[in-house]
Amino acid sequence: MATPQLSPGVLTREVDLTVGRADNVLDNIGGIAGPFPIGPVDFPINISSEQDLISAFGKPLSTDAQYEYWMAASSFLQYGGVLKVVRTAGSTLQNANAGVGVAYTTMTGVTRIDNYDDYMENHADGEDTNYTWAAKNSGTWANNLKICTIDDFADQTIGITTSSLTLAGAQIGYGITAGLSGVVIPGAGTTSSFTGYLKGIITGVTTDATNEASTIDIKVVSRVSAANTEIKISYAESTQWASFDTSDSCYFVNNSGINTGLSATLAAYTPTTAVDWYDQQKLGITNGVMYWKSIAPRPISNKYVLDRNGKNDGFHVCVIDDLGEITGVTGSIIEKHVGLSKAKDAISAVNSPQKIWYEQYIADFSTQVYAGSNPSNAEDTYWKTNPVATGFSTEFTAVTVGDSLWGLNAQDVTYSAIGNNSYVISGGVDYSTNKGMAATLGDLQTSYNKFSNADEIAMDYLIMGPGLTSRELSQAKAGHLLALANSRKDCVALVGPHRSDLIGVTNDDTQTANLVKYFSPLMSTSYGIFDSGYKYTYDRFNNKFRWIPTNGDIAGLMVRTNLVAYPWFSPAGQQRGIINNAIKLAFNPSKAQRDILYPLRINSVITQPGIGTLLFGDKTALGYASAFDRINVRRLFLTVEQALQKAAEAQLFELNDELTRANFKNIVEPYLRDVQAKRGLYGFLVVCDATNNTPDVIDNNEFRADIYLKPTKSINYVTLTFVATRTGVAFEEVAGTV
Repeated sequence: MATPQLSPGVLTREVDLTVGRADNVLDNIGGIAGPFPIGPVDFPINISSEQDLISAFGKPLSTDAQYEYWMAASSFLQYGGVLKVVRTAGSTLQNANAGVGVAYTTMTGVTRIDNYDDYMENHADGEDTNYTWAAKNSGTWANNLKICTIDDFADQTIGITTSSLTLAGAQIGYGITAGLSGVVIPGAGTTSSFTGYLKGIITGVTTDATNEASTIDIKVVSRVSAANTEIKISYAESTQWASFDTSDSCYFVNNSGINTGLSATLAAYTPTTAVDWYDQQKLGITNGVMYWKSIAPRPISNKYVLDRNGKNDGFHVCVIDDLGEITGVTGSIIEKHVGLSKAKDAISAVNSPQKIWYEQYIADFSTQVYAGSNPSNAEDTYWKTNPVATGFSTEFTAVTVGDSLWGLNAQDVTYSAIGNNSYVISGGVDYSTNKGMAATLGDLQTSYNKFSNADEIAMDYLIMGPGLTSRELSQAKAGHLLALANSRKDCVALVGPHRSDLIGVTNDDTQTANLVKYFSPLMSTSYGIFDSGYKYTYDRFNNKFRWIPTNGDIAGLMVRTNLVAYPWFSPAGQQRGIINNAIKLAFNPSKAQRDILYPLRINSVITQPGIGTLLFGDKTALGYASAFDRINVRRLFLTVEQALQKAAEAQLFELNDELTRANFKNIVEPYLRDVQAKRGLYGFLVVCDATNNTPDVIDNNEFRADIYLKPTKSINYVTLTFVATRTGVAFEEVAGTV
């Protein structure tokens, strides 16, 4: 090709022959699905410690032996791995909620909120209108949680000596003015004196017909020069306004004038009391007394909204464990979210670009609840919420409800208010109506299918955990995991025995026969590992000893092997195969029983005196003789295949010529030499040249590399031969006859 220059000069070009690298693969990721009391449904969560497991999915429960799932997961974590946990769905599983107009509504099936993605796709933005608040954790866990909310409903509560505020002209949405004379108004570096009227809107009316001690709640709107004439004053100056006090004369007005409907009576009403509304507001809890002012300052209009000529969007939310059923302490504040906004487009002034629209913020940051139906849509007589206007459109005409709905963008909106309210969420149901924790086979299969896409979710060990109620169901669960691992071809499935085949069976020969019946029909695959173990261990959360399957431990032994050696070393035996926290085994097979089980692909878990409990087998679930019928060989190839696959991906769309092929060999061969040096291979050969990249292969846009490996073999059988000789015989004379 001609040099791409039109005049004399120097052209510098670069050719990168370093593309691609073969990195060691050491993720140590396990996966398990099961029923849990809390947590998102059918959504994998990364768990790296037992405390993470508790925080995300709760503690182990005795009901329906749910502890077997939990403790199998915990057992794996103790070896240093990372676990992806999926909480299984159930047909009766239901979110606790506060219904619209009722205590709660049914939230099962498609109406249930399973996880964050489900909420954002199917339940957010007002799509659900039958509940106001719902628990993030479906099930009974959240029953009786209390959600307390407050907005900028009023500035003052004024007492009026009258038995009928309606006759006096005081109605929600009406205006109220109070005369001010010579009030000093501070400004930016200046002060000024104001004489005129303070204008507000009535947001609440309480009539005391017996004692004539009625009250009205007032939201201050602006200062006016006359009782029924509005002057446009920035709402941001609200802190500079004087307050109504007992010396002021108050006039109730609407857009038609003072005291409309009272036959031209212009009587003024002198307040008997005037107190700050927010300072009097308590959270609606039954166990104790708690004032909102002790939790957060008054909810005020957010700067984002004020900058867009809106106001009254401030909103606080608290989640309270009123009965102490979750925290153990009555009236505990589980979480609080303050300074939220009713404006859908609102952004935090101190943490931009964080959205503070309350529905989105609660979805993102609350661990307990989701927001549902917008309470500004209409009055809810059950929860006693009624949206009221907090400002005027013109003169003394209150803003209409439709123009003040929550969820509108901030521009020019004066948001309605509902005041101080409390909701109790209830109606949550677990896996059955009696707080059951038993998952069905179909639901478990659905949950494990969340691990099916190898491109989306990395996985090394699929952990079965316990079986189900019958041997057939346990076999079906095991078969599903084996098929899933066989389909992914980058992980292994750890399959344990059916519980009742071992627990409660006193004859070990019967236990052996039961294991043979259970494992024999399962599919032949090198991507599965069978074990015979059920260990007796301590459940510190319930102060009990439990029988749990050891397949979580077997996965953990492979994690340990990765950490102390390499994946191509066997996880069995005394050096790397000791199982944690095993007091005893439900079945401790003898040598004769192991001789029955091992040819049938079943690895025994045994207890040896002075050694402990350990894995005593190195077979995969492959049903015929092959190098891949050993765990260390299967894991060697998984490691090498994943590492070299990433290196091969760097060659996509390059030219299939001698240079590319040589570059690829230069990546692969050093990596394999390193594996060989670390005792993973006896030898290897890489063929990537014109012999396997023929013209037909090249014309088909393919690239081929043939990699031959001689895997090292673990020792499964040891023979010790002892030969007795006469005293006078030389060892050299007899050594060749042994």
